[in-house]
Amino acid sequence: MEYEWKPDEQGLQQILQLLKESQSPDTTIQRTVQQKLEQLNQYPDFNNYLIFVLTKLKSEDEPTRSLSGLILKNNVKAHFQNFPNGVTDFIKSECLNNIGDSSPLIRATVGILITTIASKGELQNWPDLLPKLCSLLDSEDYNTCEGAFGALQKICEDSAEILDSDVLDRPLNIMIPKFLQFFKHSSPKIRSHAVACVNQFIISRTQALMLHIDSFIENLFALAGDEEPEVRKNVCRALVMLLEVRMDRLLPHMHNIVEYMLQRTQDQDENVALEACEFWLTLAEQPICKDVLVRHLPKLIPVLVNGMKYSDIDIILLKGDVEEDETIPDSEQDIRPRFHRSRTVAQQHDEDGIEEEDDDDDEIDDDDTISDWNLRKCSAAALDVLANVYRDELLPHILPLLKELLFHHEWVVKESGILVLGAIAEGCMQGMIPYLPELIPHLIQCLSDKKALVRSITCWTLSRYAHWVVSQPPDTYLKPLMTELLKRILDSNKRVQEAACSAFATLEEEACTELVPYLAYILDTLVFAFSKYQHKNLLILYDAIGTLADSVGHHLNKPEYIQMLMPPLIQKWNMLKDEDKDLFPLLECLSSVATALQSGFLPYCEPVYQRCVNLVQKTLAQAMLNNAQPDQYEAPDKDFMIVALDLLSGLAEGLGGNIEQLVARSNILTLMYQCMQDKMPEVRQSSFALLGDLTKACFQHVKPCIADFMPILGTNLNPEFISVCNNATWAIGEISIQMGIEMQPYIPMVLHQLVEIINRPNTPKTLLENTAITIGRLGYVCPQEVAPMLQQFIRPWCTSLRNIRDNEEKDSAFRGICTMISVNPSGVIQILHGFKNQVGDENWRRFSDQFPLPLKERLAAFYGV
Repeated sequence: MEYEWKPDEQGLQQILQLLKESQSPDTTIQRTVQQKLEQLNQYPDFNNYLIFVLTKLKSEDEPTRSLSGLILKNNVKAHFQNFPNGVTDFIKSECLNNIGDSSPLIRATVGILITTIASKGELQNWPDLLPKLCSLLDSEDYNTCEGAFGALQKICEDSAEILDSDVLDRPLNIMIPKFLQFFKHSSPKIRSHAVACVNQFIISRTQALMLHIDSFIENLFALAGDEEPEVRKNVCRALVMLLEVRMDRLLPHMHNIVEYMLQRTQDQDENVALEACEFWLTLAEQPICKDVLVRHLPKLIPVLVNGMKYSDIDIILLKGDVEEDETIPDSEQDIRPRFHRSRTVAQQHDEDGIEEEDDDDDEIDDDDTISDWNLRKCSAAALDVLANVYRDELLPHILPLLKELLFHHEWVVKESGILVLGAIAEGCMQGMIPYLPELIPHLIQCLSDKKALVRSITCWTLSRYAHWVVSQPPDTYLKPLMTELLKRILDSNKRVQEAACSAFATLEEEACTELVPYLAYILDTLVFAFSKYQHKNLLILYDAIGTLADSVGHHLNKPEYIQMLMPPLIQKWNMLKDEDKDLFPLLECLSSVATALQSGFLPYCEPVYQRCVNLVQKTLAQAMLNNAQPDQYEAPDKDFMIVALDLLSGLAEGLGGNIEQLVARSNILTLMYQCMQDKMPEVRQSSFALLGDLTKACFQHVKPCIADFMPILGTNLNPEFISVCNNATWAIGEISIQMGIEMQPYIPMVLHQLVEIINRPNTPKTLLENTAITIGRLGYVCPQEVAPMLQQFIRPWCTSLRNIRDNEEKDSAFRGICTMISVNPSGVIQILHGFKNQVGDENWRRFSDQFPLPLKERLAAFYGV
């Protein structure tokens, strides 16, 4: 029987009143409304009223009816399992009966409601939903067809996985062929829905779609010239995804697809152009890219370069005509959340060692206030990856364009040329070298262009060539570049300040100690910027100072430099409250400064140390309250604790034994014991780094806790959390050196995991190196316990330590191997002889040349290896 429910007039008026009030701009009223709505949830038929207003109360205005539906959607999200059966049935039938409402807003709201119910696991309990929606697609009434398609598109987006599973008896086998029929529908909106629905199933390689892949591709081609931008956008999006998933099916048509995408990348509608531009980015990652695109480069490169110009709208949004804004405070939403990269302990490599860490600092990121991704950025990124594919073969297509652009009288064109030059820097560096002696001085001149947007992009482009600049005699380019960049750090435009600061940080990393002669001049500028900068750029300035400290190291430890640098840093430190997130970059900066200044930091260390311990303690206390009573206490932001632990590591590393008294007078070891067991991997990672640094600095305070710490270290040797595992491994090695023979009882807690890690395929280099060093160190202090395992780790052990610079860590590890070999000679000799035969004499000689002398002599003398 049909569920009959009638609202009570008084109740209905009360709810309408609430809906009206909730549209008020006044936040206090909104809060009261929220509370009242929560109370009303106690009445079982409250949700009936909400669906009634949405679908039946046509006398009300649409925004109010839609709002009623959205409140109902939130209730479904929060309490659906408590709805009485009658209410659930009433809502479901009302939804299906009104999916074709004449108002687009109401249709869309009903669609959202249907999807929300479906994603609450109700697709199983609402078996007639999909068949009903699919049959409504055939309705003669446009509104019904469009409403049903809108709902289906949302369901495909939200529930793609369950649609393609046995749970529902594979409805896609029927749905996908059905959607394909609508690619030719007369209404653009419907065609667009149809493509969008099918697009949900490309990346997952859904079986039902793969069966119809040829018909799908054929239908896409038929829509290529569609007059509706939304349809063209979805066609482009489909082709981009198919590149990754079904390249085999696109290959026969590749020539035409590329021609089509070239047109679309120049589409009048920027959204279409952006989707099409993604095609080049995706294609560049495919191995066949080089052959497929080579004949199209003469057409493609000018299109990408053209897309790199600022559009008129960009310039308005970027306030490109506002040259001086340094006195205008930043609005809070301009400031992006920063991510603190927790400390990871790594080994120093010999110079030629290829770094495997991705350097993510030089991404094309020059105008982060417009919507993050736009045609300009996508075109620049595509040119960047193509430069990496074709290397110098790209230059014949680019150089003629660059000549025109870089010296153009219109600033927008010139600016795009400078961006092009930066985008190709990585891929075409070799081929660009002959032109750089002419180009770099031209760019240094552009740093004083009258347009701020030209000055800012020039900072970025110059930073992409910093490596070459630093390789030349310093007076030729480094000195003029540095002088001009420092002026830009003090520019009157905030975007230029930001770009200059970032570029300068890159230059610092490349130049390292080359900057020492200019330190006074550099510090002068950076300290002056402190008094000048608004909020957002201060955060970048901290980074430039921290990078400077990392780059010049102990050269910073001169009384006159300390006198310049420390007062403004400490002044900021005192101004900031404990809950201010600006502490993160400042703490990171101080950590680098403390490590560089070493004893020079002593006068400042006590308040800094105290505050870090406090931050850790506060965060842990808040976390305990939140665990006990989550509804009363909110969870703390653990980044405060992570950054504080990292600064404590920096202090321990910089001050060494001088930190001993501070540790003695604090409860840091108790706090660390809690941090090492935190749920959040980054907290554990930072606490293990600190454990290692304190072990080196003042082991007398760590030693009493070793019995508690070692089992925790053992359980964290889990390579799923690479950085946690890495720092725990390193700490174990440091502890073993301090413990000596007393390490014996703890070997069984860690040795098996370490041997397993060193034999794992695809283990990152840093972790392998630290694991090898720690195994060696354990063998050095407890050879009897570790030597029996030699056969299981000696080969990966040798290969992983090949490229590490000699240091005390490597030294103690090699001594450990020597000691173990004398305990278990037979095992190793077999292995080494086998290894020698396998790699051949030449390689073996190169390899064994890296052994420390005592090991080489011993192997030759005793074992003839």
